[in-house]
Amino acid sequence: MAQHGLYDLTGAVVAVVGGGSGIGEAVALGAAEHGAIVTVLDANKAAATAVASRLGGDGAAGELDIRDRRAVDAALTALARDRGRLDAVICTPSINVRKPILQYTDEEFDRVVAVNLKGSFNVLQAAGRIMTTARRGSIVIFSSIRSQVVEPGQSVYAMTKAGIVQLVRTAAAEFGPSGVRVNAVAPGVVETPLTAPIRANADWHNAYANKSALKRWARAEEMIGPTLFLASDAASFVTGTVLFADGGWTAIDGRFTPPGM
Repeated sequence: MAQHGLYDLTGAVVAVVGGGSGIGEAVALGAAEHGAIVTVLDANKAAATAVASRLGGDGAAGELDIRDRRAVDAALTALARDRGRLDAVICTPSINVRKPILQYTDEEFDRVVAVNLKGSFNVLQAAGRIMTTARRGSIVIFSSIRSQVVEPGQSVYAMTKAGIVQLVRTAAAEFGPSGVRVNAVAPGVVETPLTAPIRANADWHNAYANKSALKRWARAEEMIGPTLFLASDAASFVTGTVLFADGGWTAIDGRFTPPGM
């Protein structure tokens, strides 16, 4: 393997699920800049199309609700057929309902689990079928620091993000003999449209910034590197792992700096 081409995605067929905004949008644009042929899939078709229009002539877009197992399977199967291959699938969508456990409703519980856990499973399963048959490919699912550290109001979201970690590990064990790698990226707090309400609250924004070693929030484009590393040949012997892109949040959580240090 030529070492200078480790991160080169030229000609690679990549699907970015949730690529219509936020981290997914940044990753889709980053993958295209690294030479990939990117298809943006998102529940918001207009947003997906807008991002795809910025990818160049080979970019494509499609509407996809990851809660719909048949739709996910059909979308990825069609992509692999039309492009002749499927090299990487990156799945970013998730939602959160911040409420104490005792106030959670059945509908809220089902909604968060359906997107975060069932949706991720649907993408993983559909991509896995295609890639294990082809005996090659990389799948990257998004977890979170909440798989490890929590706070009040994060119960169901944290549960799903921890579940993704075990889902990824199991898929890595099952798909590995067929040459397919499966990994997770676990961001900390990232500046996206979904976190805008939190960032609008100065105390909340600053408290989160101070939780990381870098004393700030991540920008969405800072998730490109970790994600594309796992998707590329640079991570050819990396599978079943969780890459924390959290500015050191989980490393120093609960820290106390003694006087004089």
